Amino acid sequence: MSSMPINAPLLQGARNVLYELLKFDYPADAVLSHFFRNNREIGLRDRAFIAETAYAVLRRKRTLERLCGDRVTPQRLLLASLTRVAGYNNRQLAGALDIEEVKWLDALREVSLPPGTLGEQTDLPDWLADRLAAFMSDDDVIALARGMNQPAPLDLRVNLVKSSRDAVLKQLQAEGIEAEPCPYAPQGIRLKKKPSLAKHPLFLDGTIEVQDEGSQLLGHLLQPRRGEMVMDFCAGAGGKTLLLGALMRSSGRLYAFDVSEKRLAKLKPRLARSGLSNVHPGVISSETDIKIKRLAGKFDRVLVDAPCSGLGTLRRNPDMKWRQSPTSVAEVQQKQAAILASAARLLKPGARLVYATCSILPEENEAIVAGFLEAHPEFEQKSAAEVLKQQDITCDTGEHLRLFPHKHGTDGFFAAVLERRT
Repeated sequence: MSSMPINAPLLQGARNVLYELLKFDYPADAVLSHFFRNNREIGLRDRAFIAETAYAVLRRKRTLERLCGDRVTPQRLLLASLTRVAGYNNRQLAGALDIEEVKWLDALREVSLPPGTLGEQTDLPDWLADRLAAFMSDDDVIALARGMNQPAPLDLRVNLVKSSRDAVLKQLQAEGIEAEPCPYAPQGIRLKKKPSLAKHPLFLDGTIEVQDEGSQLLGHLLQPRRGEMVMDFCAGAGGKTLLLGALMRSSGRLYAFDVSEKRLAKLKPRLARSGLSNVHPGVISSETDIKIKRLAGKFDRVLVDAPCSGLGTLRRNPDMKWRQSPTSVAEVQQKQAAILASAARLLKPGARLVYATCSILPEENEAIVAGFLEAHPEFEQKSAAEVLKQQDITCDTGEHLRLFPHKHGTDGFFAAVLERRT
């Protein structure tokens, strides 16, 4: 974090945001957007500080609460995070502290915490730490949590319809933007810092899109070809749709379906920038919509990026671990199974479906796929590693694609490649 001195208004802004975030009524990014819309006078640098500082508290909430002891307040959580996690000293914080807070921070720097439970060590809720410990060692849970508790890098995807990765890298580097190729995704670029790209010419003309490297790999698992009929079944705001369209070189027909008209509306400006002409967005009422029935048996490729707990995205959405629960995970499992079964009806014989989530829990991943294969003997699973290898992508995964931040530098992702035999 920056060594910039912190004044009282800046700390107050972070405290006001954190107060709202800790209610866990709305997603953290929505709370931040609302706050900044209502406080347009706050500059870009101060916005970055407020967002990073508040998110840092959500990441390390359990540790910070233990440090604060009996009196936990948003102000104390922020100060504990700034000193114990970000390494600020009293001189940098002087403009925001009163005398009592200076004394409290001096004492806080000397506090030594015992290791605590696995949940406390990892800054995860106990139920989640226990779920992870059921299929990996405690050391692996700690390593995974450490990765999850780091902010995510900024990954870009180069739109092949407009340019090449080498050309974009050269341009960014010429502008002084530190950038390097992503280790796995062939069109991926990773930035060292997080410059604002919303007004960058490459963004405005659709040459680059912001997209995590793990998300990009899902498109390569589906491996759509020119002229095919392809469906992005849970398209959302269309990040993967745009990737699939570029891989198809804007040929064939690419449907982007979602139950949320609001999410799909975000695809429209991105689609206009992309230069793609083969994308057909459509709102559906549910996975059993009549549109799905009419299209049964017509598709070569279907991507199901299923609704999930989102627990693989904790680097970006640290609030998810506090907003999810065993009950909400159980509810989403039923939806996942229903969506997968419905999407599978779209495939013609010999066609491919990729089932994916941004979850790290087996009950949303392997268990859903195993249940589907048991009920649908006409489908078989292909090795994700082999499918990627055919495209010169070497990734230490196996039958399933399993990505983790501490191992691969991506969000936590799962994917299975399923093909219809008959």
